[in-house]
Amino acid sequence: MQENDLTARSAFFLIRAKKAKFPDDARYGLIVTKKTFKHAVDRNRAKRLLRDWIAFNEKFLRDDLDYVFIARRAILETDRESGRTAMKKALYFLRKQEINA
Repeated sequence: MQENDLTARSAFFLIRAKKAKFPDDARYGLIVTKKTFKHAVDRNRAKRLLRDWIAFNEKFLRDDLDYVFIARRAILETDRESGRTAMKKALYFLRKQEINA
């Protein structure tokens, strides 16, 4: 990922997006580090929440972008609905950001 990649921040996660190498085969990745989440159970919960929020807002993901979702510590203190709303806002922000670029 480069400096000119699209970025959206939330209290729960950070999203970085860039043009997909293969436009019809866009991908996404999750980063949940041991430095941020000491226990495996916390890392697994953070990944599970991110996957749920991504699946719920899949219609807002673009086919021509690759996404990287980076979990933040606050993800463990939120509920499912707040996370889904935050994901929707962040993906909408990315879309708006690319239109303006």
